[in-house]
Amino acid sequence: MSETLNLKHKIGTGITPQAFIDGMTRNRDELLGWYNRFAWKDENEAFFRVAGESGDLHGFILCTDWCPDVIWNVPVLLHVMEHSRISTEVLLMEQHLETMDLFLTDGGRAQPIAVFVSSNGDVQGQWGARPQYIQAVMNDFRKRNPDREAPDYQEKVTDVRNEIALMYNSGTGYQDVIVQELRAVFAAMPGIGVREANP
Repeated sequence: MSETLNLKHKIGTGITPQAFIDGMTRNRDELLGWYNRFAWKDENEAFFRVAGESGDLHGFILCTDWCPDVIWNVPVLLHVMEHSRISTEVLLMEQHLETMDLFLTDGGRAQPIAVFVSSNGDVQGQWGARPQYIQAVMNDFRKRNPDREAPDYQEKVTDVRNEIALMYNSGTGYQDVIVQELRAVFAAMPGIGVREANP
């Protein structure tokens, strides 16, 4: 991620998280189900409440309603942004490909991607598209199967996606991992890490 990357021109071009949920044609009930299963751990709840007090952050979530990872991960992003009182808008991937292509995962348009910018649009941090321990499964698969044109590639990628789905569906533990990863992202942002070190 470039330190000079600025997305001020994107502020105000997205839709509200509620509009995204209301407009979902697929997976809405599943997304809301995971949203409702979320629970804060005390220390993280306090951290994000304080982290949002600067009022200087704006959030983007790059996603679509058809991606399975969106079902599991966007609910956690929404809770964190709501609790931190970060003004947030959803950028539908197909309508914002030029922005999506600034935040590729191993060269691909993996989603959801959360991007945090300052009030002047400078990118302060990002997260996505999966918790690192789950992304590691896909990274390993891609290393072992570099040829996407191989005759058995689609069958193999379906198998690994099913494996990833089982990891998510085993419970809400993955949500705690995302919160911890986001906490690290926030702690590295100018000002927020200082406040955490000096409460």
